[in-house]
Amino acid sequence: MTSPFALDGRTALVTGARDGIGRAAALALAEAGADIVLWGHHDDLDEVANEVTARGRKARTVNADVGDDDAVRDTANRVLADEQVDILVNNAGVIRRGPALSIDEAAWRSVLRVNLDGVYQLCRLFGGPMCRRGQGKIINVASMLSFQGGFNVSSYAASKHAVAGLTKALATEWASNGVNVNAVAPGYVATANTAALRADARREAEIRARIPAGRWAQPSEVVGAVVFLASAAADYVHGHVLAVDGGWLAR
Repeated sequence: MTSPFALDGRTALVTGARDGIGRAAALALAEAGADIVLWGHHDDLDEVANEVTARGRKARTVNADVGDDDAVRDTANRVLADEQVDILVNNAGVIRRGPALSIDEAAWRSVLRVNLDGVYQLCRLFGGPMCRRGQGKIINVASMLSFQGGFNVSSYAASKHAVAGLTKALATEWASNGVNVNAVAPGYVATANTAALRADARREAEIRARIPAGRWAQPSEVVGAVVFLASAAADYVHGHVLAVDGGWLAR
């Protein structure tokens, strides 16, 4: 009997695939049977590509700034000209920390450009062919700050609230076309984006004390949710934002 979590014969595209949650997602999807298109900002994806092929799956690498509309469109069109993308994981994101009264407008706009505009454009570019085929899976990476305000991260919180809303909006439009649009909302994960927090001993201790699990997550602990949402096991899941947070929201 075929596992409902098997992804054999599927191709998944993962943005921000070089490290952190993106890298872990790419490897987990490969282990489930999918071939992987690795999308990064810079041309430094060879190591993770080798890890994908070591798992017996095909790996392709592409490079474009998710915040650059023209580059995103051109890169997506090149990928689609060569292959069908069955699963899209919108993981790429940036964060700029600073008080709302002093952080500059360029920082605000750079975060919204990548975390929201880029996600929207990628959903449309890859979601269009999915809707026409009548099948596809889109998994956006939201955040605990899709539900809360955070501290000194107004642009990031705004962008992640918007990602949750966009996920639900597209799900209601595309569910009848056989396309599942959902999101994973990680809690506090040990990645490059949280390095500054983890380096601040006082703030790190405050955060850890607030997590019922008592620790930060590793990227590999988030991506089981990605595989689930990408699989047939989630065929009737539409517009859901799945928290993977060590109990943060339950407290």
